Amino acid sequence: QCLTTHLHSVSLLFSSSLQAVQLESVSSVRVRYLIVVSTLENKQESILLGMDFPKSDSDQCTIGLVLPIWSDTQVYLDGDGGFSVTSAEETRIFKPVSMQTMWSVLQVLHGCCERAVQAAVIPGSGLEWAQHYNLHIESDRFCLNEWEAMNDLESVRKDIHGQRVSNESLIKEHLRDIMRTEDLDNLTSKMVHSALEKRIGFDMRPYKEYIDNEILVTMAQMDKPSKIFDYLFLGSEWNAANFEELQKNNVGYILNVTREIDNFFPESFTYMNIRVYDVEATDLLSHWTDTYNFIDMARRSGQAVLVHCKMGVSRSASTVIAYAMKYKQWPLDVALPYVSERRPIVKPNDGFMKQLQTYNGILNARSGMVLGRLLNEDLYFIIVNRSGRMNLFSLMQSISELDDEDKGCEQVNEQCV
Repeated sequence: QCLTTHLHSVSLLFSSSLQAVQLESVSSVRVRYLIVVSTLENKQESILLGMDFPKSDSDQCTIGLVLPIWSDTQVYLDGDGGFSVTSAEETRIFKPVSMQTMWSVLQVLHGCCERAVQAAVIPGSGLEWAQHYNLHIESDRFCLNEWEAMNDLESVRKDIHGQRVSNESLIKEHLRDIMRTEDLDNLTSKMVHSALEKRIGFDMRPYKEYIDNEILVTMAQMDKPSKIFDYLFLGSEWNAANFEELQKNNVGYILNVTREIDNFFPESFTYMNIRVYDVEATDLLSHWTDTYNFIDMARRSGQAVLVHCKMGVSRSASTVIAYAMKYKQWPLDVALPYVSERRPIVKPNDGFMKQLQTYNGILNARSGMVLGRLLNEDLYFIIVNRSGRMNLFSLMQSISELDDEDKGCEQVNEQCV
């Protein structure tokens, strides 16, 4: 009830698009929110506002922080359940009340930063409207001190010794078990660190950054699979291991586009494996005839198919885009936005993008059509009116690179049904 009251109170102050997350506070009484504000007319421009409520049941709030998002704005995890935002040499630290809220706001911030870069939003060339909020910073000094506080961030030198690698593997195993069983809306990074120390029995401080990175990787994998068509879902390792979710979605077929992930339920589903790594040298194109036939077999059976890799970002996404191009007779610049609209974290690596472009040419040649004929009004309506809409680039792609340690380019092609 308090959250609803707070959000209603904040919304009355703005005519712009906004998103809000609650932050930790040093006060047991005051409540703080971080608000991401974008103008309705120009969504390339965004600011961060810090809002203060004097008490948890208050319906009045004040502004304590205004931080513009410029093209040079950087966001960093602090390894302690929070993150810092550096914009025009001004740095502020934020600690959301739970990992779920941190995951949500990081996705939003990533989108804001990407749009600011694309639009070249630099000091002196935009955000004039933000001055209105600067003139109305009215929180008291206690609140201002908290917004302006800077923690001494620890920078731990990475230990390349084998013991650290072993410890990280152990941490990852227990971390995922914790996140499977706990309420993520109320689970904080500190709680995870404490639970890991209790389970494993050694100091987690040298691993703070690794743990927070792994938390975000796991959060991404725990997201629901994306429905691309009624019979086709695109997802992650986590989705492939969720038996109840698979049954709920009427999945009878699973296309596993990974080298590193096993088939979890071979006795219950029909599998096809494309055993490849997410590296630019991987040849996916040669598999797309077989993957098309497998997905179409699921469609004709009346059951759904889950296509997954580790994150549902690059390998499996490229395969689904290729399927859509052939099945719908769409060019790449229609199929890619269509799939990305339904799964915003989609981002094929550069090698896969080149293969999709080649596949686009192959399909055009086979159909005897030129690209201009494919881009008619009946097909192009799918991407009309998308300019200016937020399309999040893959924060998870960057995170997954932290998790993929020195994977080679070995390619093993194995298919089992």
